[in-house]
Amino acid sequence: MVLRYIDGPEVRITANDKIFVDIEFFHTGEKYTCLEVKRMFPISGGDRYLALIDEDGNEQAMIRSLDTLDKESRNVVKNCLKEYYMIPRILKFTKMTEKFNIWMWYAETDKGNVVFEIRNHITAVKVLYDNRVLIKDANDNRYEIPDYTKLDRKSRKLILPKL
Repeated sequence: MVLRYIDGPEVRITANDKIFVDIEFFHTGEKYTCLEVKRMFPISGGDRYLALIDEDGNEQAMIRSLDTLDKESRNVVKNCLKEYYMIPRILKFTKMTEKFNIWMWYAETDKGNVVFEIRNHITAVKVLYDNRVLIKDANDNRYEIPDYTKLDRKSRKLILPKL
């Protein structure tokens, strides 16, 4: 399989769902449906090197830069990325409980109150160099603590043993 690089307006990208797109290559007439847009470098890549992945997990195309797409296609991709990478920011923890090595975390986020399950805090909680914490729960939902040192005292007390 040859990976197609998209470097300009040779495609039309249309929305299929909140996080899926359809693409049509003008010069060949090829069409792909229900592709998921993912950043190859989610932290540092920004709007460059975006993979278009089919339902089987195969990369069908790569957008080198969003700037090269026509305005409509660019907006479709930006909306998909915004939805896919929407990560609630944890403002504080209200409670944590543990039963049979499964942790239930109760938190307030910028998107509302949540309760999520962590099965292995060693692999689910990543502390980055700038005191930012990324958390992936048992259902693959992601959460972020922008700076754990700025959490209230109770929240720091609950989270610090897990870091």
